[in-house]
Amino acid sequence: MLVLLAGIFVVHSATVIMLFVSTISNVWMVGSSSFGTVSSGLWLLCNKTCEQLPVSSRDEASLKVVQAFMILSIIFSVIALVMFIVQLFTLEKGKHFYITGAIMLVCWMCILIGVSIYTARFTGKVPESTSSHHGYCFILAWICFCFSFIIGILYLVLRKK
Repeated sequence: MLVLLAGIFVVHSATVIMLFVSTISNVWMVGSSSFGTVSSGLWLLCNKTCEQLPVSSRDEASLKVVQAFMILSIIFSVIALVMFIVQLFTLEKGKHFYITGAIMLVCWMCILIGVSIYTARFTGKVPESTSSHHGYCFILAWICFCFSFIIGILYLVLRKK
């Protein structure tokens, strides 16, 4: 049981770190231009230097929603990790980690909404580039989506022994 709890803690901690990296870094879309590689994220457009991400007024609200949901996913993931540690020491034997699982599934929904909107609205749109593809932050966000769902379900069925 201790090995299972330690494994869940490690995967949950890795998910929190990957969520931080995917939200903060500016490599959601990568393209090539005459100046070299261009990358864009949720916050900046980087060529040789980084500048504010130019977004049309039509896409500005979508970008704000993606930013908000990715930040909310980080917050809920950290809260779930803290709740897991608290419940680990205060929960009676035989009880389930329902609160932690529910919070982690809310995190899962936030990631789903944020990344889905980004996929629908911003895929292939890298200003000043000719060809583009998804960067590692986009892929990390989808990996965090999978991990948070698995962890959330594990918390719901996990009993303290």
